[in-house]
Amino acid sequence: MPELPEVETIKNDLKEKILDKKIIKITCRKRKIVKNNFNFFLNTLIGNKFSNIKRIGKLLIFEINRENLYLLIHLKMTGQLVYCPSRGIVAGGHSYPEQKNTVESAAEAMCLPNKYSHVIFNFADGSNLFFNDMRQFGYFKTVRKDELEIIKKNFGIEPLASNFKLNNFKRIFIKRKAPVKALLLNQKLIAGIGNIYADEILFSAKIKPDRRADSLTGGDMEKIFKAGKLIIKKAIKHRGTTFNNYIDASGRKGNYSRLLKVYKREGEQCLICKNIIKKIKVAGRGTRYCPKCQK
Repeated sequence: MPELPEVETIKNDLKEKILDKKIIKITCRKRKIVKNNFNFFLNTLIGNKFSNIKRIGKLLIFEINRENLYLLIHLKMTGQLVYCPSRGIVAGGHSYPEQKNTVESAAEAMCLPNKYSHVIFNFADGSNLFFNDMRQFGYFKTVRKDELEIIKKNFGIEPLASNFKLNNFKRIFIKRKAPVKALLLNQKLIAGIGNIYADEILFSAKIKPDRRADSLTGGDMEKIFKAGKLIIKKAIKHRGTTFNNYIDASGRKGNYSRLLKVYKREGEQCLICKNIIKKIKVAGRGTRYCPKCQK
């Protein structure tokens, strides 16, 4: 699932491509992806434009140039948003397992629409936005401002946001018996962190992922807090890890994967102490850690 850095990268890329372009047609091949009344969905969007794109946690928020109306898009496990101008493509989300990580195979895989293209936006300038989703867990929903404000209340504090303060962060862990990683993954407590960055943050902070939260000292919590800000910021700079934008005019790709210290490195040597990285399950998720560096 794309996490905060990947969704932030998708948001920034699409802001450069689709704002103020008139939507002339929407094709929806899988109605279940649209989570509200289908006619309301179409009437809200067709003939209108996106005036801005924001994000909270892993949720994309497209502002519509009609007062107090918004389109919400969540990519979930395998969602992609692929923008196709007259030449080249800019894509965001996961690549699918059968796609090789080469420019040639990516271009071939992005012959659109394909069998995974479930929602298609046609803009007046001839460009298109495709929503592809192999597992069909992603969703679209148009909402009014009052509903959006209710939805936002379900998200916790977020790294790099103004509410991500050390005191707010410490309150999440005090007197909780759950493993520290489980709390990092809880979107109602901390928004935007998923499996990849939780493992990387805890390695950087030298905290074992299955350690009980109520065993953390004030210093431990501060280490996790600082590691969270640093790693999320760095991942955004490198355009994320699971993000794969295939090819665009500059041929850029998300490249934080080369900086990963523990995620997907089980069985390999720790880059710090040379011990072997182990994999366990925490909160139902595969979890990587160094048994020597993390306590």
